Amino acid sequence: MVSKLIPIQFNKIIHSQSYTVFILGNPVKQFAIYTAPYVGKRIQMYLQGQSKPRPHTHDLINQIFKGLNIDILHVLINEVEDTLYYARLLIKQHIQTKCHMIEVDSRPSDSLCLALENDIPLYCTQEVFEKAVAVEG
Repeated sequence: MVSKLIPIQFNKIIHSQSYTVFILGNPVKQFAIYTAPYVGKRIQMYLQGQSKPRPHTHDLINQIFKGLNIDILHVLINEVEDTLYYARLLIKQHIQTKCHMIEVDSRPSDSLCLALENDIPLYCTQEVFEKAVAVEG
């Protein structure tokens, strides 16, 4: 069964010593994805233009993708179980005259960092949108 994709966007990113939360959604509904506190620190450094002492996972992924001529087309939040979300990256690789499309399983924290830093569209499935607990923005 093919699921309808719902366009979503970053509405807010909050981080503390205990957690980072991405508030995602659209005008109809917003929901929260919680992740480790170091993700918030990475995002804050990116948003403030600070250099990082060492590359993080998504920095490594960005460099590999650039070296292999790969574009990230979008991030899809494709599943939620209780409060645990799952994501996928849709990527396209150009090799001479051929184009390869690949869907890659990804942690939401890594894929959301990639989306934010590369201005990549975000989507979630209709099922995720319906199951996600609404939060105030």
